[in-house]
Amino acid sequence: MSELLKVVEEEYKDVRSKFPSFKAGDTINVHVRITEGNKERIQQFQGTVIQRKNVNSNGETFTVRKISSGIGVERIFPILGPSLEKIEVLRKGRVRRARLYYLRGRQGKAARVKEKIQVKSN
Repeated sequence: MSELLKVVEEEYKDVRSKFPSFKAGDTINVHVRITEGNKERIQQFQGTVIQRKNVNSNGETFTVRKISSGIGVERIFPILGPSLEKIEVLRKGRVRRARLYYLRGRQGKAARVKEKIQVKSN
């Protein structure tokens, strides 16, 4: 059974690699394909990644949180879902943990994540 799982995971490895690398604390813009009746459109969901689950497996998901009209909105996206069009990383966040559930209880400036500063080396 485990050999079959490895074969399937290898098959989808290139699909996962089409997205950029990101982690908790990063601000990303997720382009999602939405079907309304017989029409299809792309909707963008921009927010902070608060967690990634089952990283490097086919069941990998990530949760993105944003504030819309003063109300916190979270969406869970499967990395291999057919509705995911593309992911753009807008900011790299500097955090010290993998799950940012504490952001749920914060508002305004307290809910901000510091930006990671890239140091250029010669």
